[in-house]
Amino acid sequence: MFVLGIDPGLSRCGYGAVRTGASGPRAQAIGVIRTSPADELPRRLAELQAELRALLAELRPDVVAVERVFFQNNVRTAMSVGQASGIAMAEAVAAGCAVAQYTPNEVKLAVTGDGAADKVQVQQMVQRLLRLPTAPKPADAADAAALALCHLAHAPVRARLAAAGRAR
Repeated sequence: MFVLGIDPGLSRCGYGAVRTGASGPRAQAIGVIRTSPADELPRRLAELQAELRALLAELRPDVVAVERVFFQNNVRTAMSVGQASGIAMAEAVAAGCAVAQYTPNEVKLAVTGDGAADKVQVQQMVQRLLRLPTAPKPADAADAAALALCHLAHAPVRARLAAAGRAR
């Protein structure tokens, strides 16, 4: 299975592509898409959309795992994250990918074993699980790789539940 994790954001949208293999998961691509806060919102959204579309066309993942906007103290941040998340999900579906969403706590729990883990702990576990020479930076990139790893951990259970639902 090949999963592209997306940590949605307007200024920094993290991505982490992880492929399963005989020796465990391995990173295919990890990074961030940046847009300039100096540009107007519509231009930034269009730029993010074009970059995500190109990334999906280049990588061709089976599944796109997107962080679910669960709670934000800052309404402005929540709005921009929601807009970026919507673009990511729409582009994934347009590219023929399945889409899964996970809350930050679900991701942290799957990757570190602690739903309250901090950014550094997530970066370190992503580094270990993917056998990377250094921890992915910035944190948005590590979070996106963690989303992909989370989906790989949850995929077998999701598949069994879907099969059970079809059998009914």
